[in-house]
Amino acid sequence: MRADAFRLPMAHPSDVSALEALVVQGSVAADSIVAIIGKTEGNGGVNDFTRGYFTQTLMGMLARHLGEPARLLLERIPCVLSGGTEGVLSPHYVVLTRTGESKREPGKTASLAVGTAMSHPVSPEDIGRSAHIHGVATAVRAAMHDARIDAARDVHFVQIKCPCITAARAEAAKARGKTVITSDSNRSMAIARAAGALGVALALGELEQPFDGEPALLQNFSLYSTRASVSSGIEVDRNEVIVLGNSRYWSGPLQIAHRPMRDALDIGAIVDVLHDLGIGALPQVGAEDRSRLRAVLVKCEPDRRGHIRGHRHTMLDDTDINAQRHVRGAVGGLVAGVVGDTRIFISGGAEHQGPDGGGLIAVIAQIASVG
Repeated sequence: MRADAFRLPMAHPSDVSALEALVVQGSVAADSIVAIIGKTEGNGGVNDFTRGYFTQTLMGMLARHLGEPARLLLERIPCVLSGGTEGVLSPHYVVLTRTGESKREPGKTASLAVGTAMSHPVSPEDIGRSAHIHGVATAVRAAMHDARIDAARDVHFVQIKCPCITAARAEAAKARGKTVITSDSNRSMAIARAAGALGVALALGELEQPFDGEPALLQNFSLYSTRASVSSGIEVDRNEVIVLGNSRYWSGPLQIAHRPMRDALDIGAIVDVLHDLGIGALPQVGAEDRSRLRAVLVKCEPDRRGHIRGHRHTMLDDTDINAQRHVRGAVGGLVAGVVGDTRIFISGGAEHQGPDGGGLIAVIAQIASVG
């Protein structure tokens, strides 16, 4: 089995023309597409409809080529969009494909492996609670099995999209005699991300068992996953899971590596993850190595203690610009400066995703010995 990653431009939130051109040319088979991860130019908040707009357009285009209803495609192809392309960030999307059969016996070299899973719809009353955490863990294990990744150490990045609680969803729960963990839609996004992150940590053995994570959500930040990237939005009603790792049962020219980022200035983590893939940054990645990059995936968080390396920051106190927009722009500029490319998937809201006030970075690149 072979995985490929295509990083494509987006002229506006409904622009899927670059992918359709590849499908029409025969460079990408529509039925080989298993997941999409992308950045849209919305605000990244509850009312960021650019994410759903892109997904609707994408599934409509794929439906035409596959002869399958878009609603069915939505149930099996995770499409995880993060809104907000502040600063130098460029709107784009990464299309992940899978072709061929997996090897009967493991080869000498591990290649990029992609697995996906969809949970059952998550009831509003379960969002941010123990059922949500364990539901994510179950879906992550299913995606690992789909990728034929047996060992958690071979997983390098887990992208999840979780539903959040809207006013309408809260009212629907109330009508059933249920209560939701919060009626604040913005806070529900943070709680959902936190639940998703601890679900990943649980699945990957980063937490001791038995584990009841609900009391730890947004409280105990010493508990986290070094490989979770979780987004939340109104455009989904279930947990969509994409597991990326390396496996010797896969062939292909790509590998993935990851590193935790301890804070918003951790340029060392960026350099180290590139080094893991045989790419040097002195101080910026050169043109030849830059051509090997297929995806740069980052999660970040404003330090909630209000300081970065002993100096005060004002991201949390700015009533004009949301803190997540601040940090996306700042960390996006840092990473872009090192890799020499603005097509970076960078998502804020890193609750329990990497060290507190930090996050993580993962990179997919062409194997140095290939090509």
